Amino acid sequence: MLALQRWGSPWAELTPEHAHPGVVLWGWVSCHLDRGRLPRRRVLVRFDYPTLSGPGSRSWLLIERGDAEICEKHPGGDEDLVVVVSDPAAFARWDLGELAWGDALRGGAIEVRGSRTLARALPSWKRGTVARDEPIAAGSSAGQRRRPSATATWWR
Repeated sequence: MLALQRWGSPWAELTPEHAHPGVVLWGWVSCHLDRGRLPRRRVLVRFDYPTLSGPGSRSWLLIERGDAEICEKHPGGDEDLVVVVSDPAAFARWDLGELAWGDALRGGAIEVRGSRTLARALPSWKRGTVARDEPIAAGSSAGQRRRPSATATWWR
């Protein structure tokens, strides 16, 4: 399946209409979330989608005891992080492994507010990434990483 994705990606146009951020978040949590990297304490992350209006313009990722779920209503408690997804297509490209988290931050597609420690850790919760959001290049071993950018910004 991954080979088909790599083959077809150059011809697929990913637009905001095809990349609802709530669906991307659901896909990330359902398929790509590395539960072994999640905090063991309770963490609440709010996702804001300013390109949407109405009830679907916000959701929460609730992490408890090494597991996670998406909530459509505030589950109570303090929010540890707020992730603002201004460019849904960029968020989808990150989830697909086509865009590095740091590049999405630098480009303004995604903004993260709150705990600096959690903000740095959040992209590493995605399977297929290694320390500091360095995706494993296709065909490389898990021990090989892309060279980090000298201007990497992990906090906005």
